[in-house]
Amino acid sequence: MYIRASGTIAATANKKIVKKNTMAQTATLSETQEIIQDNLDYTLFSWSKQKGINPIAVKSASGVYLYDYDGKRYLDFSSGLMNVNIGHGDQRVTDAVVRQMQQLSYVTPSCATKARGDVGKKLAEISPGNLTKTLFTVCGASAIENAVKLARLYTGKHKILARYRAFHGASYGSMSAGGDPRKLPSDSQQSPNFIHIEDPYCYRCPWGQEKESCTRLCIDHVERIVEFEGPENIAAILMEGESGSSGCIKYPPGYLKSIRRICDKHGILLIADEVMSGFGRTGEWFACDVHGVVPDMIATAKGLTAGYIPFGALIVSDTIAKHFDDHVLWLGLTYSAHPVGCAAALEVLNIYEEDHLIENAREMGKYIDARAAEMKKKHPSIGDFRNTGLLGCFELVKNRDTKEPMAPFNAKPGEMVVMNQVAAKLRELGMYTFVRWNYVFIAPPLTINKEQIDEGLAMISEAISIADEHVH
Repeated sequence: MYIRASGTIAATANKKIVKKNTMAQTATLSETQEIIQDNLDYTLFSWSKQKGINPIAVKSASGVYLYDYDGKRYLDFSSGLMNVNIGHGDQRVTDAVVRQMQQLSYVTPSCATKARGDVGKKLAEISPGNLTKTLFTVCGASAIENAVKLARLYTGKHKILARYRAFHGASYGSMSAGGDPRKLPSDSQQSPNFIHIEDPYCYRCPWGQEKESCTRLCIDHVERIVEFEGPENIAAILMEGESGSSGCIKYPPGYLKSIRRICDKHGILLIADEVMSGFGRTGEWFACDVHGVVPDMIATAKGLTAGYIPFGALIVSDTIAKHFDDHVLWLGLTYSAHPVGCAAALEVLNIYEEDHLIENAREMGKYIDARAAEMKKKHPSIGDFRNTGLLGCFELVKNRDTKEPMAPFNAKPGEMVVMNQVAAKLRELGMYTFVRWNYVFIAPPLTINKEQIDEGLAMISEAISIADEHVH
């Protein structure tokens, strides 16, 4: 016992010495450097090696801009992670959250609250078709997880079909549902019964078709997979309302309607992942509205509270909801229907309407499309530009004829040299946006105006000039 105690005392003393030395080293650092160093020393950053990263120390944010501790301004051209739809620093949300916390900060999900009923009713009003009941979750991944479980509970079937080039979240279930390569290091532990299908990637058609002569072999492919896997085994087909971080891969006209038809034919549920594409991002409340499709469930988050509070939702049809009038709903979360999250969501939904943000997303999206077409004439490295509303990206290539990407799918560090230079230039110029593989994303807050778009596209144009030098 004495040896153990002395060891513990010695370890504690050593820890204090290390901490004291660390504090001495940081005493001469600037405020920015000290903040970054504390983050690096005591926290972990996702999707990254921990050495060699250099995060921006963000002090404040307002509208479409971020500000660091040195006073540098960054134009946020990706709305954080495509979630700060209403822009940064809207104090109406702050006030709504404070009012709710002053009254009630937390109560178990088995209790009813006014905020819960109000936001549930609002979602029923804006959701397509007969989607009228909501299970509240804590994020997008948990919305997807519960959508999958609910589909299996409701249908009694077990398989889920989903796309390879899709990201549905970072929990084991949602990661397995998607095809994003970030899941590969954990590949041995994928959740079972997720079946993947090829994407209708028109720019890089897996079936070698051209847009002008396309015969929708992508739909035939899905129908074959359904036949091979047995429709009697398939609970649901999971589709993004509109592709996001996989490269904003636009569905061909009629694609989602055909998926809906396949589902109806075989008694399969259609789950729309609207985590990124929901709440005005595509110029409609939901991307499935763009495609004229009513899914059986919508899993969503991000724009629901515009990132101000972590929150998610699974909106289901009244048909599915009625089933659980007499069957136990075996789903639950400690923070489901959190009153503060509900209050934030309700205020954000009101802001979309009061400030006409969905209409603005639609109009600014058209403006970006026109400007991007001009940029494509100037920059030979722009192979394609895909956009719906304010969810788009440039795809950069080394050769337009061969479509050789500036960086390949799941690029290794050595293959990211040019794109890393593009990303570094954007940061230097004062832009914060999502750069992945050979994609440069454009997904600014829905509050953005033409002048701010011009400012951002000028930065992207200058940065893309670096890629132009590598075109052959």
